[in-house]
Amino acid sequence: MDVAQIYKDSNALLEGHFKLSSGNHSSFYLQSAKVLEDPKTAKLLAQELAKQIKESGIKVDAICSPALGGLIAGFALATALDVRFIFAERVEGQMSIRRGFKVKENENYIICEDIITTGGSALEAAKQVEAHGGNIVAYAALANRGFCSRVGSTVETKENCKLPLDKPLFALDDFTFEMYSPENCPMCKQGSKAYKPGSRGN
Repeated sequence: MDVAQIYKDSNALLEGHFKLSSGNHSSFYLQSAKVLEDPKTAKLLAQELAKQIKESGIKVDAICSPALGGLIAGFALATALDVRFIFAERVEGQMSIRRGFKVKENENYIICEDIITTGGSALEAAKQVEAHGGNIVAYAALANRGFCSRVGSTVETKENCKLPLDKPLFALDDFTFEMYSPENCPMCKQGSKAYKPGSRGN
């Protein structure tokens, strides 16, 4: 499966001058929502991700995703694996499991995102599952930004990866783009102005 091409075909791999949530700048930006707006594509990607997980032999009882970005990817993966799906959401800045969702004692969870960058939100969701008595057996995402090492890839874990090294990360592909601090951004030096996707309706 050519995941990069699927992103390009869905206009989900953007090129330009972007300000990332970290504050750094990049000439590329992944917009997974554009891939997932087509149910057939979402199903196809989730089935491929589920195939990796099944082949690993990991026992999974449920999927938990951090809202908002991971919701569709997580639900599609849970459907492909035929397991329960819940999500965690921020309440006054803190990740929380609400809405009547119950985590059963010793239930095995995969935390699923659309994109794993450093894994900070995924780790927050994982801590909530563990606080309610669940076990985290793996992490998963459609796309991996290359800061964390995933199963089947030669990309090595970087210092800013927040995911635990003793849990596998399953993802369909690595998207490793150069990032620059604003003061060292070559596009800024050429007079270009960075924008954050969403700030102009994108």
